[in-house]
Amino acid sequence: MKRIRIGNGCGFWGDSVDAPINLVRDGHLDYLTLEYLAELTMSILALQKQRDPNAGFASDFIEVLSRLTPLLIQQPRLKIVTNAGGMNPMACALQAKAVLDKAGIRRRIFLVSGDDIFSKLEEILKDPSELKNLDTGHSLETIRSKVVSANTYLGAQPIARALESGADIVITGRVADASLTVGPAIAEFGWAMNDFDRLSAATVAGHLIECGAQATGGIWTHWQEAEPLDTIGYPIAEIDESGVFQISKPPHTGGAINLETISEQLLYEVGDPAAYLTPDVVSDFTSVLLKQLSRDVVQVSDARGKPATPFYKVSIAFRDGFSSGGTLVIPGARAAKRAGEILLARLRHAGFSYQRSYVEVLPGPTENSEAYLRVSVHDPNKAAVERFTREFAPLVTSGPQGVSGYTTGRAAVREVFAYWPALIRKELVEPKVEELQ
Repeated sequence: MKRIRIGNGCGFWGDSVDAPINLVRDGHLDYLTLEYLAELTMSILALQKQRDPNAGFASDFIEVLSRLTPLLIQQPRLKIVTNAGGMNPMACALQAKAVLDKAGIRRRIFLVSGDDIFSKLEEILKDPSELKNLDTGHSLETIRSKVVSANTYLGAQPIARALESGADIVITGRVADASLTVGPAIAEFGWAMNDFDRLSAATVAGHLIECGAQATGGIWTHWQEAEPLDTIGYPIAEIDESGVFQISKPPHTGGAINLETISEQLLYEVGDPAAYLTPDVVSDFTSVLLKQLSRDVVQVSDARGKPATPFYKVSIAFRDGFSSGGTLVIPGARAAKRAGEILLARLRHAGFSYQRSYVEVLPGPTENSEAYLRVSVHDPNKAAVERFTREFAPLVTSGPQGVSGYTTGRAAVREVFAYWPALIRKELVEPKVEELQ
């Protein structure tokens, strides 16, 4: 029975830059997936693209690809699927090609785009029922002028089309995380889009490996039993054409794969385990059976699926004021709490109030032990937030006795990008697949 090995070497932008190299070197992979995008990441990339039309993608990928070139020469059949394209898949693809050209490597690079609907918002919002906030029901018009990015979560079909067309490297914008794995499975096994159980199986596989080392002992409840974590291996899903698969990791690596690590990851970021919604299928995680085959190898079977909904999820980021937070160390939890209250009171005396403020104290083991004070504010008025950052240092000489922990300077003022979850009818979105020439 045909099988494919898909290893995920990245769970987010900022994950280990060594993991993809180690995984390709020792994992005997058919596919390497690299998952870089979170909701916040897309807003950051949107701003980068506004400042520089050649930016707006996960630049770590270019470094990783450069380091992978010796292995790509040794493993010419290895394919890479990544959402590193972020807000600018074309710019990412051009830099990837430059890296390969420099190394004398020829690979066919395909792009998947069409997820970015920012330029179409005016047209879409002619129907006021579109893009309402999933949590509040509010119309997007209430914050339309503040929107910086709007991206749909595309599914696996355009990835599969790229691979079926001969892609060696597929660079996408926003796609559902699990679809990075589902796409290769569709392309390799020829599954139809109404083969819901097997699509669900690949979705479960993608969900289990999408966060990298979270499936191999990272942040596991009994993480001490996964030592050595300094050599933790990243996950591999070996999927057969029936949809049954095993999760493993490269030999002689740290970490652990067992029923607990897989179960914890299976339930990660899941609202309803009986109906995990993706663009490809509605997956039922409650039907899944786990079996420990051997040390660090767990078999997953019996996934069940239902037709996908007629909607794509949309991630919208909008400007939502400014925030800042500062910290001090003060002897005694009560003294620390009072210092925070004094700080905010002085700001009120100076004429500044805030949309939101928060005083938190992390106490020491005794009442008189040093306590950790953190005060934070959020407000649309940047000047008010900047003024807030100037009130920490005066506490050193005009607050409780023994204030310390102030040597790092004033806290930074950061612009806040808030998240607007929404849905959009699939017929309003046109995924695009193209080869980089």
